[in-house]
Amino acid sequence: MNHRDHAALLRKGVPKQGGIWADLGCGSGAFTLALADLLGQRATIYAVDLDPRALAQLQQQSKARFPDYDIRTLAGDFTRPLKLPSLDGIVMANSLHFHKDKESIVRDVRRILGPTGRLILVEYNVDKGNPWVPFPISYSRWQKLALMCGFSAVEKIGVKPSSFLREVYSALNY
Repeated sequence: MNHRDHAALLRKGVPKQGGIWADLGCGSGAFTLALADLLGQRATIYAVDLDPRALAQLQQQSKARFPDYDIRTLAGDFTRPLKLPSLDGIVMANSLHFHKDKESIVRDVRRILGPTGRLILVEYNVDKGNPWVPFPISYSRWQKLALMCGFSAVEKIGVKPSSFLREVYSALNY
């Protein structure tokens, strides 16, 4: 996938430019940069990951590509409490599939979103993983989990074929 694909998976979930968003489990920031493209210069984006090298790579790329944007990297584990302001939105792209216990994570994510906040999940649309994607969650299973964890609506907003595990979907949750 490339930058255009990443932006396409997020586009329908970003209602307007600006706001305060986070990318949880951002890695080197492919989806963070796509989110920045969609949100524009008035936004603040917190890019959270455990890997300081990936965050350094993201800082370098974001300064080169979006020098006047407010993209803040934060070394942290999204499965534990994070010091973040009230958020308008969260992106979790290819990060939830590393965790077997999704329910507690999703409940915590719902709590840190403002009342009108939205979560955009990007995941592989399968339930059986492999060594690189150990615990994927299909869209049908995701719908049930998201509603159980306090989201009132779940909507599939994008699909992209994957050479690894059939397809990747994006879901808007609010």
